[in-house]
Amino acid sequence: MTARRRGRPPKAAAEIDELRGRLLRAGVAILTEKGYSSTGLDEILGSVGVPKGSFYYYFPSKDAFGLELIQSYADYFAGKLDRWFTDTTLTPLQRLRDFIADARRGMERHDFKRGCLVGNLGQEMGALPEIFRERLISVFEDWQARTAACLRAAQAAGEIAPDADCDALAAFFWIGWEGAVLRAKLERNAAPLDRFAAGFFNLLEKRSVGT
Repeated sequence: MTARRRGRPPKAAAEIDELRGRLLRAGVAILTEKGYSSTGLDEILGSVGVPKGSFYYYFPSKDAFGLELIQSYADYFAGKLDRWFTDTTLTPLQRLRDFIADARRGMERHDFKRGCLVGNLGQEMGALPEIFRERLISVFEDWQARTAACLRAAQAAGEIAPDADCDALAAFFWIGWEGAVLRAKLERNAAPLDRFAAGFFNLLEKRSVGT
């Protein structure tokens, strides 16, 4: 048997990976705007110039594609959270404020037409394969854990009360934030994001003085 050559992968394999990546990026962009149920494969394939008959060469089914979209988005967003929440040049609560400001700018950049892929899919869960449910829940739990770690850092820095339940606050943040994103998308403006952020930080401020 001939030993496999080391180094760069064969061109065909590299092209497959590149096209899979393009399909995933296109899928994320379209689904954050339109949702899963109302998006056909033709639209995603057409946006990257892949013939419909070729789709199943890259993914075994639309559902398998959907699961990879969730993973791709989850990985991207976890990296974004880490960039904001682990920036030790800022105080912990400022990191959270800056994450919110960045997300707000992102929605503005797309005229509030795009929301959160995971949030969008969660709203459609009644029409989606059951296998999506566990994956979506695990993504939210991961985001909550990263947020709770940032809040615990704020606690250690004296920014919030020492008896604050950071896990519960993080869960509250994501429940409220996803609702604010949905409302901002509906109203096509940032007011719901600003209103929720102000309320959340007001809650933290009250906790810090023990009221």
